Amino acid sequence: MIHGVGGQILWINLAKGSIEKRPLDEGIIKDYLLGAGYLSRVLFDNIPVGIDPLSDRNVLGIATGLLTGSMFPQASRHVIAALSPLTDVWGESHAAGFWGAELKFAGYDAIIFTGASPSPVYLNIRDEQVELLDAESAQIWGRNVFETDEILKKKHGKRIRTLSIGQAGENLVRFAAIMNDRDRASARSGLGAVMGAKRLKAVSVRGTGKLTVADPKNYLKEIDVFHKRMMANPFTPGRIKYGTTSLVELMQHIGRLPSYNMKQGVFEGFEKISGDAINEKYLVKARADFSCLQRCGRYTAVRTGPYAYEGGAPEFETQSSMGSRCGNDNLESVLFGHHLSNQYGMDTISLGATISWAMEAWDEGLLTAEDTGGIDLSWGNHETVVKLTRMIALREGFGDILAEGSARAAQKIGRGTEKFVMAVKKQEIAGQEPRAQKSMGLAAVTAARGADHLYAFPVLDEAGFDDEIRERFGEEYLPEMADRLNPKYKGIMVKECEDFMVMVESVGLCKYGTQIPPEFFYDDISLALKIHNGLELTGKELQVIGERIVNLNRLFNGRLGVTRKDDCLPDRLTKEKAPLGPSAGEIVELDMMLDEYYTVRGWDLKTGLPLKDTLERLGLSKDA
Repeated sequence: MIHGVGGQILWINLAKGSIEKRPLDEGIIKDYLLGAGYLSRVLFDNIPVGIDPLSDRNVLGIATGLLTGSMFPQASRHVIAALSPLTDVWGESHAAGFWGAELKFAGYDAIIFTGASPSPVYLNIRDEQVELLDAESAQIWGRNVFETDEILKKKHGKRIRTLSIGQAGENLVRFAAIMNDRDRASARSGLGAVMGAKRLKAVSVRGTGKLTVADPKNYLKEIDVFHKRMMANPFTPGRIKYGTTSLVELMQHIGRLPSYNMKQGVFEGFEKISGDAINEKYLVKARADFSCLQRCGRYTAVRTGPYAYEGGAPEFETQSSMGSRCGNDNLESVLFGHHLSNQYGMDTISLGATISWAMEAWDEGLLTAEDTGGIDLSWGNHETVVKLTRMIALREGFGDILAEGSARAAQKIGRGTEKFVMAVKKQEIAGQEPRAQKSMGLAAVTAARGADHLYAFPVLDEAGFDDEIRERFGEEYLPEMADRLNPKYKGIMVKECEDFMVMVESVGLCKYGTQIPPEFFYDDISLALKIHNGLELTGKELQVIGERIVNLNRLFNGRLGVTRKDDCLPDRLTKEKAPLGPSAGEIVELDMMLDEYYTVRGWDLKTGLPLKDTLERLGLSKDA
């Protein structure tokens, strides 16, 4: 028996309106855990090759982690996956909040949606009662995320937790997000558009059940040790004070703050959009997700003026994407733009990056007022950033083109605008200027879901983690591995970080507290799985499971035609030297790092696909 789980998987056929409850397959748990690993296996087996991601043949999965809903620090996560309408390859996104734990308490570990409903619906779960209901008669279709949450709470009770799309998802914006608990976003890969295509508006859940633990005698004692370690970590006070907003200052300091569509890694107005600037004038309070000790969430307010609002605050990525990336130092517009994005349900990374692509094209004279409907796309025009946020979500005017993402928009516009697209596999690069940290450049191209800093989250060379590198990899890798500007050993680091991070997403933990600050590692998670779930998995076995998941993700993309040729960065980052700041003169030596990465992965150097011996070792031969 596996403890700490709901024990059931919901399979929902939206075309038929049918609901099936299946027992949790313990065989999959042994090889893939839950969360990201579980979905990698189920979706590989159930998504046909060659389909349109917005067709009814796509499969959308939502899964909690093995530790989600536990008392382990930061055990709040769930994962959503499907074939991505933004990239046309593996799509995956993650969020914290309370929704995942609530699903567990209702008795379910995952939901798999197949088919498409003939009319808008939502799924309502209250323990054993599971039903598909009419979203139009409930008056939530066409509503934003906040309105949907309010309406469903009036209908089903204020203690429910909601997961939903806004108008961006309904309008099939290719970077639409899926929101939960109002302002927690499964943002990347455009999975909100998959929900929209399936005419699935929301999943509301109320769970009154309890989770059993495998070792009740020692559980609280061990959990107390984990909590004390987290609170004693020197990074925790700063995380509580700022969340991720203080990263603006750090990124500026090392030249890794994307500015002006990634032309440079420093921004002259960085202090105006910094964590200190938010705390000084706009912070209301810090907020925590389920079982979270670091309280990264912020609640903020702009009290007067055109950007007045009250609600969740942006993370660093939005400060970068809607701020420095667009040359915008108007903080109130960044805060309000983030608020709008939450309401409409959009990924702020792709949103800001797509707007900044258009701004550079405008600056170079390749876009004109005739193209934009008279909208001024000058750098730093904060009114335009906010206006386009609305227009993109509603697919109005020029916003309809931008709603396709920068790669497709550039393909439609042409005129040489393609060279300004800062994306990998059509997904916009996050707020990490890779010329300032080479491991981030490599991580962006090897990630299964396209440009992504979180699939590997290689922060150990970011700023002073020599001791952690020494402990994890060995003295022989220093000082090169710790040097963010040295490409040597970055393939080894990224490979190991990917294996660890995908395992973390499979047990339902936050990357803050596992990868950074580097507090909990394989053996700690092994102990947590033992006392909570009763699973006897060593740290080495967990590493192999992570490696298996990464390889299965690569096989998923490989059968769609992805090879080494697709593991590439824009020429700007590999051929043009960073012009300013601490990383001036640097480029990303991608080929060198890829060779090292493929070698340690056991992948073919020419194709970038797993070798036969690698697949056999991981038990994946039948999937090749």
